[in-house]
Amino acid sequence: MNKTIKDFSFKKAALYRILVKGKVGKSWSDRLSEMQVNHEQQPGGEVFTSLIGKITDQTALSSVLLTLYEMNMTVISVKMLSEIE
Repeated sequence: MNKTIKDFSFKKAALYRILVKGKVGKSWSDRLSEMQVNHEQQPGGEVFTSLIGKITDQTALSSVLLTLYEMNMTVISVKMLSEIE
C-alpha cells in the first residue's frame, strides 16, 4: 500500500532534503544533524547547497531549520524523501 502524506508520522525518523541558497560549509554538518552537504552551481554562477540526511523527528528538523536561520541562509525547500522505519 502506498503511503499518503497523512500516513507519515511526525514522531518517526525520515530522510530529508533541504535546499538552501548560498554555500553552507561542510564543517557545519555537525550542527545540521550530520546531513551530507553538497554544493550545486547554477549556469548563472549562483550556488545552492543541498543537505540530505536522516532527521530523527520534527524537533530535530526544527533545530536544523533554526540553525540555517541563524546562519542567515535562505531555505528554498524542505522535502521528506522517505520515512525510516
